[in-house]
Amino acid sequence: MTEYTPPKVWTWNKANGGAFASINRPIAGPTHDKELPVGKHPLQLYSLATPNGVKVTVMLEELLALGHKGAEYDAWLIRINDGDQFGSGFVEVNPNSKIPALMDRSGATPVRIFESGSILVYLAEKFGEFLPTEQPARAEVLSWLFWQMGSAPYLGGGFGHFYAYAPQKFEYAIDRFSMEVKRQMDVLDRRLAETEYLGGKDYSIADMAVWPWYGGLALGRMYNDSGEFLSVQDYSHVQRWAKAIDARPAVKRGRMVNRAFGEPALQLHERHDAGDFDTKTQDKLAAE
Repeated sequence: MTEYTPPKVWTWNKANGGAFASINRPIAGPTHDKELPVGKHPLQLYSLATPNGVKVTVMLEELLALGHKGAEYDAWLIRINDGDQFGSGFVEVNPNSKIPALMDRSGATPVRIFESGSILVYLAEKFGEFLPTEQPARAEVLSWLFWQMGSAPYLGGGFGHFYAYAPQKFEYAIDRFSMEVKRQMDVLDRRLAETEYLGGKDYSIADMAVWPWYGGLALGRMYNDSGEFLSVQDYSHVQRWAKAIDARPAVKRGRMVNRAFGEPALQLHERHDAGDFDTKTQDKLAAE
């Protein structure tokens, strides 16, 4: 491998390689004109079932399971590998061109919400669920929510990228981020040895934020064989918590929404009604 010497000033003159080379760029803004579709429900979600996308669909399905009819939503698929996030309509909702993005059209003035953690807080406050109103419980939940925001880039953009997606394997990078991810798993394991959920005795938006990333890792669903590589079975308290959340019916539904990969029976590209889970998965559509 040829040693790289950085130039005095970096310039973008070639693709950076790797699985996402076609969509990475050093500038913001739209690349093409494309309006976003709008469905019949007050909440319009534009997303993909990555861990960040799953956070929000799990939250919406949990709210619906509690009987909040105002949480009904249309979920539209944003194919990031095709550059849908750079369409003009999407950029109007999220100038950062990242999924998920939500429009709340329930009031006189539509409200845009972007960044998954912000969406979780917005929905929790709107419906009065999954975020305590009293201290210190509220601070504990928010602390773990923002722990995920600060920690997950080391798991995804760091470890996941260099372990699974980079065009070459770099020992230094993989070792560096493996060490950090294992430290993070130990942080979670120690916390979950003390409490049933991250915020305490009650399931909250902190769990919904952390579970798609670290629960997915614990359950062997992330980055090929990375679970074995990182010995995730050793984190027994994380394993208990991950399996308990995985068994929730709303979580099972939330994982299916805007999913465009994996087993066809678990892919619901768009969700507009609760009945879509029974009739609109990719295996059902292929059989028509």
